[in-house]
Amino acid sequence: MNFRIQTDQYLIHSYLEGNEIALETLITRHKSKVYTAIYLLVKDSYLAEDIFQDTFVKVINTLRAGKYNEEGKFLPWIMRISHNLVIDHFRKDKRTPVITTGDGYDIFELLHFVEENAEDKIIREQNYLNLRQLILKLPEEQREVLIMRHYADLSFKEIADITEVSINTALGRMRYALNNLRKMMDIKEASFKEIN
Repeated sequence: MNFRIQTDQYLIHSYLEGNEIALETLITRHKSKVYTAIYLLVKDSYLAEDIFQDTFVKVINTLRAGKYNEEGKFLPWIMRISHNLVIDHFRKDKRTPVITTGDGYDIFELLHFVEENAEDKIIREQNYLNLRQLILKLPEEQREVLIMRHYADLSFKEIADITEVSINTALGRMRYALNNLRKMMDIKEASFKEIN
């Protein structure tokens, strides 16, 4: 049986019937999105790995206890668990979650690029660095929605569920995030023209 082509729901049932390979397939299928979403919020690879492991321990315990009932919504459910664990970590740490620039994965580095020459590559990297710096200036709630929508490809309903706000609030945060980014880019471009 090729588990890679099976639905999440099928894999969950198979795991609950004792097939460990089904669980491995589920973890492998979603690891990159879950880990990267955690990493984008905590910006520390060791901490992200710890929270990722805690997320799947909680997933396994919930599945084994028979408490999972979100048919067809496995990824948003995992994302909600990981999001809550990140919040719990920062509450314990008494710090506010901040996304910082630096090396590591982010939503822009996950895009696939066609081959490009050295000059194009330098320009692209500078543009993404500039954009990352602007994203850092966004309020936390706006950054969070932007990451969940563009990286994890979650719907606004799923984002609303995870962040425990209404869909309209999630949509509003995204709209404000994009408007604020546009304003900051306009200001940056205007100041660049003044210098030159």
